[in-house]
Amino acid sequence: MTRKWFGTDGIRGRVGETPITPEFVLRLGYSAGRVLAHSADRGEQRAPLEGSAQSFGRRSRPVVLIGKDTRVSGYLLESALQSGLAAAGVDVMLSGPLPTPAIAYLTRALRLSAGVVISASHNPFDDNGIKFFSSEGDKLPDAIEARIEAELDLPLGCVPSSELGRARRIDDAAGRYIEFCKSTFPAELDLRGLRLVVDCAHGAAYHTAPSVFHELGAEVIPIGASPNGLNINDGVGATHPESVAKAVVAHGADYGIALDGDADRLVIADRSGRIYNGDELLYAIVIDRLRRGAVAGAVGTLMSNLGLEQALMRHGVGFQRAKVGDRYVLEMLRARGWLYGGESSGHLLALDCHSTGDGAISALQVLAAIRSSGRELAELIGDMVLMPQRLLNVRVRPGFDWGSHAPLRRAQAEVEAELQDRGRVLIRASGTEPVLRLMVEVSDAELADQLAQRLADAVQVA
Repeated sequence: MTRKWFGTDGIRGRVGETPITPEFVLRLGYSAGRVLAHSADRGEQRAPLEGSAQSFGRRSRPVVLIGKDTRVSGYLLESALQSGLAAAGVDVMLSGPLPTPAIAYLTRALRLSAGVVISASHNPFDDNGIKFFSSEGDKLPDAIEARIEAELDLPLGCVPSSELGRARRIDDAAGRYIEFCKSTFPAELDLRGLRLVVDCAHGAAYHTAPSVFHELGAEVIPIGASPNGLNINDGVGATHPESVAKAVVAHGADYGIALDGDADRLVIADRSGRIYNGDELLYAIVIDRLRRGAVAGAVGTLMSNLGLEQALMRHGVGFQRAKVGDRYVLEMLRARGWLYGGESSGHLLALDCHSTGDGAISALQVLAAIRSSGRELAELIGDMVLMPQRLLNVRVRPGFDWGSHAPLRRAQAEVEAELQDRGRVLIRASGTEPVLRLMVEVSDAELADQLAQRLADAVQVA
């Protein structure tokens, strides 16, 4: 299905440039509101529980929760989105800065029609984006996104004044989410005696993640927890794991928990400064679940390391690869009836805990594995040997068609011929930014570096 605006993780771009402009986001809010209103007319969406503190307006009116990360542009886009939804006759609840998975949870818990997050995740502060969650706390299906895009082509309108949406803020949103995160940690365990560095990337989890680990008993040293609207992901967080690794060593901590700007991604560092990526953390979670019972299988992506697949297979755990993007991992998990999956970037899914990827909850599952086994993380994953991968991100012009770029295709054919059956090549366009991702995986790390660079050089050929 070809979509004009929606990528693998909502709509994203540079603030002030289409589509991340006040006018477009206003229209997006109106279009999404129209789709939700029509769905409510057909009984497809849930309304808040009648009589609850969260219900307001008419019982049949759709209600949407809007959350955001800490980017300064969030104020602007929140107002535009809220206005568009209200013009379509949709009530709005505002949470302020809160992790993306918190919005997914609260949308489901409060029986709302949908959730919306204003965030560009791991991107720089001058990018932003809009992503939607269904009433069940899932990413919107492609078909619903297509309906919203179709509405964008229609004139902007407004319901009669008597039918306009209203807005209110949720004062206890952060507290509700903190308690939910803690509920996913085994009741018989705690984190007493652990010293943890928690890197919030100056992002949405700055006021929730430290409390989650502290209230379970850990000594918490927060870093990246002073957002100013401009410093999100700036040298900190899961996209800069060297920061948390250095902090762990400097503070003599046991582990470091690094989240990204909207807190759905996780990287962990141990006391030696070793950094563990999503493939390793997924393996630790699955191995822990295996100790408790059977695990039929796990889902990774085309980027997942071959070493993960081989290690899981040795334990009798099936492994399948989805397209890159946690939404596609989730789709495959549900199709197969499996519970665990993720990406090497740190998006991890444990469907026995949450409906979407959550950095804090994923960290709790890894820590639970460490506590219950009495082993260090390095020991837990000691039998998994990762194959060297070299991933290069090459910035390209928007709409760059790498499939018809002759120099790159020639270089790809040459690299694959040299690798033969010893490794693999993956080339894909990012779904969130104008970047081409080039990956070479082979047992020889130096060769992986050389071949990946050969591909990158080919992209630069005029």
